[in-house]
Amino acid sequence: MNARADDIAVLVPANASVIPLACIRSLGKRGVPTVVATDDRNVPACSSRYCTESRLVPSPNDDLTAYKASLLSLAERPDIRTIIPVREEDIYVLSKFRSEFEEHVSVIAPSYGALRSVHDRYRLVEIADELGVSVPETRLLDEVDEWDDDLIVKPRFSILTSDYVDSHLTSRIDNMRGETTFVEPGQKPDLDAIDRDMEGHTPIVQEAVPIEHEYMYSGLYDHGEEVASWQQRYLRRKTYGEGGSVYREAVFEPELADAGRKILDHLDWHGTACIEFMKDANTGEFKLTEINPRLWLSVPCAIRAGADFPYYHWLLAMGARERIDPGYELGVATHSLYGELSYLKSVLSEDYPSTERPSVPAACASVLASCIDRPQFDYVDRTDLKPFVKGLYNAVLYSETLGIAPDRSVEEPISAPN
Repeated sequence: MNARADDIAVLVPANASVIPLACIRSLGKRGVPTVVATDDRNVPACSSRYCTESRLVPSPNDDLTAYKASLLSLAERPDIRTIIPVREEDIYVLSKFRSEFEEHVSVIAPSYGALRSVHDRYRLVEIADELGVSVPETRLLDEVDEWDDDLIVKPRFSILTSDYVDSHLTSRIDNMRGETTFVEPGQKPDLDAIDRDMEGHTPIVQEAVPIEHEYMYSGLYDHGEEVASWQQRYLRRKTYGEGGSVYREAVFEPELADAGRKILDHLDWHGTACIEFMKDANTGEFKLTEINPRLWLSVPCAIRAGADFPYYHWLLAMGARERIDPGYELGVATHSLYGELSYLKSVLSEDYPSTERPSVPAACASVLASCIDRPQFDYVDRTDLKPFVKGLYNAVLYSETLGIAPDRSVEEPISAPN
């Protein structure tokens, strides 16, 4: 990278999630200009008062090559110092094409080899097991002959690209995080349906671990050395049976830190990663679930507690690592209002065989009580209300009932918000 005195802005690829919005607010409140790159002009991040500028780019899911070219073109601007990856597509592009981006910006991303190990859940389990980190029993689907226990079938790869699956289109990248099948004891799953969902690759089968609580360890690493870390306990998930956290609190568990560090140290990690663990209700062990090689959906909770990872990324890119203060306040909790509604919807209408469904009155009372007791929310910021309003508007406008798709026409820059 050619260092320049006027390199002052951060490029933030954005989708409809809260992650890019959290980055923009974090940096904007500290006076760091942000440039949003998005394939949908209606994402809430573009409505933030802290968004300096927004640019339309192709969708990485429709044309990965065109997306990479657009991102690289923006990185060539003299005012862009670094890029904060918020999606799997972003970290994949930055890691695979590191040498091209490094000519223009500071790339805070893992090596391509480390990223592939993280995206391959079967390989990741092998690595963790070799390091002495507890993992669920894991096999490839074609190695399973009996279905006598509670089992979970999930994609081997968290994303699909032609690098991972030969039959996949070179110009596409597909996120596989949602394709999970829960199998009750004695019931053989529909293998043909699973094969169609996996789009050409063999999935993994894992034991269903009895869960006491779910946790996350997150770390920012500088070429194999931890710079800052964060831990949270999940208090409620997107559904009563699975999904990301919609209500969580800041914690610190020494054993969790040890397990997370073993993996990232071994991978010689560079950048941010969050590692999800299950605490086994029978053994008390922290068992690895998966790794997200980027910022995570509940990063607003970390920022509120003082672990400001978007700002840490900026400082690391600026060569100011010594200014990073890695501490955070324990007990801080936040909610995703959209997520809480999704949780209540699951209690009303969804079925997860391996998880007991809570009663509707109990679920409603629990959500209401926690929102009153700890009224901190991911999207809601009194200094920046437009993104929350925009998110509500989008939730109605893009509903499946109306059948309206996001506006992804790439014609002109989006005007910066007033």
